[in-house]
Amino acid sequence: MSYEPPIPPANPPTEIVNTLNESHPEQLREIATYAEALAEHKEREARLEEETTEDEIEKRPDDLPDDVPTKATITIKEINDNRYYYWQWREGKKIKSKYKGPVNPDE
Repeated sequence: MSYEPPIPPANPPTEIVNTLNESHPEQLREIATYAEALAEHKEREARLEEETTEDEIEKRPDDLPDDVPTKATITIKEINDNRYYYWQWREGKKIKSKYKGPVNPDE
């Protein structure tokens, strides 16, 4: 290990480098852990976006509305003794639904 301070990478803004230089070792280790986890998260998100290829878009069901993602599934909800189909998907921590139509009891 060198006794000279490390040379920062060329890319980060000066404000970030200055803030890091003024931080205590414990804060720097916490920031490093956070930065590594954040980088992994962003890489995973980018991979998920890349997985949505033209092939997947072409496989989109004909009755899937434009504002419903292809990852949506169909669920059945019972309201006042009537059954209805809903498209359902997750956006972050929330579950989103969109009405599809009534369940046909003859099917």
